[in-house]
Amino acid sequence: MRARELSARPRDAVGGAPRRSLTAGLRGWGGVGAMAVLCALALSLVLLLPLTQPHTAGTPVGIGGQRAVKGTQAKASDCKEDTAQNRSLSPSGASGATIDAIKKRGYLIVGVDQNSYRWGYLDPNDPAGEPEGFDIDIVHAIARDIFGSDDAQYIQYRSIPTDQRIPAVTGHRVDMVVRTMTITCARLDDVTFSAPYFETGQQVLAPVNSTIKGYDKTLAGKKVCSAATSTALQHLNDDKKSGKIPASTDISTVVPSQLDCLVRLQLGEVDAVVTDGALAASQAAQDHTVELKGPAFTTEYYGVAMNKSAKDLVRRVNRVLENYRSSGAWKNSYDTWLAQTLGKDSKSAVPPTAHYQG
Repeated sequence: MRARELSARPRDAVGGAPRRSLTAGLRGWGGVGAMAVLCALALSLVLLLPLTQPHTAGTPVGIGGQRAVKGTQAKASDCKEDTAQNRSLSPSGASGATIDAIKKRGYLIVGVDQNSYRWGYLDPNDPAGEPEGFDIDIVHAIARDIFGSDDAQYIQYRSIPTDQRIPAVTGHRVDMVVRTMTITCARLDDVTFSAPYFETGQQVLAPVNSTIKGYDKTLAGKKVCSAATSTALQHLNDDKKSGKIPASTDISTVVPSQLDCLVRLQLGEVDAVVTDGALAASQAAQDHTVELKGPAFTTEYYGVAMNKSAKDLVRRVNRVLENYRSSGAWKNSYDTWLAQTLGKDSKSAVPPTAHYQG
């Protein structure tokens, strides 16, 4: 029996944005209690179904079409962190074993976040409980390309905590993860990414009245929260060892999903959160008692994560993203969901340029 499908609202043919305007902000969320309920909901939905992909890691994938390129993605061992986002496969509209299996099944299985405001979340003011946000618009664009429609029957969402994104992909429990996932060399050892679809960087989120000024000496003696397997946690560990942040900074609070950090912050259990600035800005929009402290201290790129065996799907997603950028759909989605918190003139307001290898 298939798990409960979370219905998805039909989108405009161009732009992927919802036909109704966003009406709910943080103040409609009911504070900490509502978010705690949402966290529990997300955890209860995690990885409900058994393995669904019929292919294995060794399954050959047919590649063709006018932009198809034979070859394999460069080894992650040769990867450099500042160019990790440039290592995806060239776009192609051809089908192969993975796409054929998805079409035969009849729907796309996508790992998403259902608690990240304006990225992938359930609007509490929407009685249908339909996921929406910037990442969800990309899911709809991919479904439209594969099935010719993004109606609810063609998309099945699975709520994936931060620390389960890679296991969900490598275990074939989802076809892809579209969940504010940074492309890194370490992750390229386990999964394949699309070309980048968003640029961001790590920042500090703390109470408005906090003495913390940013990712600097003002973190001394402070308790900082981050999500397991996140790039934030990696930077905190590395930078504490190198002395970039004070040795007295307590980075021991590590949670399964990033939103849990915001709840800990609201409860006064931690002094600050380190996470992607794009996510932090949306969380500050939810709760006006917290704000971003200091500038971003890294440059990172989000990508769609897929199984290493799914080369045809990677190429197809890259073609979708090419069209998504050039058609203006990316910009429409950004203006709908993110411009209010990130600004219309920030570096995040322009889709990153795609470069391919293989």
